[in-house]
Amino acid sequence: MTINLFRNARIVTPVDQGSPAAGQDQGNVVRYAPGALVVRDGRIAAVGQEQAVLEGLVNKDVQKEVDCDGRCLVPGFVDPHTHMCFARLREAEFDMRLRGVSYLDILKQGGGILSSVRAVREESESALFRATRSRVMTALELGTTTVEIKSGYGLDTDSELKMLRVIDRVDRETPLDVVPTFLGAHAIPPEYADAPDDFVDLLVTEILPAVQAQGIARHCDVFCEEGVFTVDQSRRILTTARELGMAVKLHADEVHDLGGAGLAGDLKAVSADHLLAASDENIEKMARGGVIATLLPATAYSLRKPYARARAFIDKNVPVALATDCNPGSSYTESMSFVIGLAVLNMGLSPSEALTAATLNAAYALNLDRRTGSLEVGKNADFLLLDGKSPSILAYHAGVSSVHHVYKLGKKIV
Repeated sequence: MTINLFRNARIVTPVDQGSPAAGQDQGNVVRYAPGALVVRDGRIAAVGQEQAVLEGLVNKDVQKEVDCDGRCLVPGFVDPHTHMCFARLREAEFDMRLRGVSYLDILKQGGGILSSVRAVREESESALFRATRSRVMTALELGTTTVEIKSGYGLDTDSELKMLRVIDRVDRETPLDVVPTFLGAHAIPPEYADAPDDFVDLLVTEILPAVQAQGIARHCDVFCEEGVFTVDQSRRILTTARELGMAVKLHADEVHDLGGAGLAGDLKAVSADHLLAASDENIEKMARGGVIATLLPATAYSLRKPYARARAFIDKNVPVALATDCNPGSSYTESMSFVIGLAVLNMGLSPSEALTAATLNAAYALNLDRRTGSLEVGKNADFLLLDGKSPSILAYHAGVSSVHHVYKLGKKIV
């Protein structure tokens, strides 16, 4: 048994009440200053005010004691929405968007997701693994200890299964916890451009059963958006995925108020993500369905669009999570600190609300709340020491990482 003590810290953490933090509870955090945390064999054995924690350690053998020098100590970031498994960058499209070409127009021209599909289909599995691992390790250096990665740049059975194998290997061969999500319904592939319903047929009759048999993907996601998948098509895909044992979530109402957020509420999906155009009516459906709103401010920043209405979700008691949406097109960043800064400065979240969104609620969005997302006894000892006295440093010190050290299962990784 290995017992390590971290003391002289300013500990700030959300508290898990058995459900995602919503409404007024979104910003509820506890603070221990000076605080201490005890790690036993990779899990948190004690956390609280330093004096109380030290008294509980009498006659116990501490192998290592770490003086945190008064730094802020917070849970490791959980990034619940990424597309880190891709083959090539799309800088040329960034220049096109700067000249005023819309994201959906780029997609119609065969760019966007479809250009990434061509690249992934051509790339070897080993090369795709190396590229994905590199991005994941960058995220770790920036404070992410748990990350979701979607497939969705294959859009045929073999390529989607290849992507999921890569994501699974990244989970096994890096220190992070990596959660695989199947996003075969990310776009209509070129070979089905004139027959999208035929592609939906392929998804539900061939690709989804193959994914289920492979046994890697934990969630199924759909891009429910104008010009991509309709509400009815999305419902059919997600209903089939649920019947096959997968949890469901949606890319919803990113560009248009198509009704994806309402569908998420009807299906009681784990989360609906993006939501820049979600209506009040559909936000209320999400609230009734217990759906988490995963907001992606770096995407709005990159696309130069209005940000999702974070306060509207909080006011209607919808739990808010934050994610990078790291992808080669609309949000090329691995930094949750950057996302937190955008959420605080441009979406009206307080630093405490943003911290909860990037940790506890994000863990709930991946069904990993029992394991991570807050600093509580029994959970994984995944935490960060910051170059500051409070979580505000993440937004205040802009353009850099304020993460001083990263600990995964109580071991210093970065």
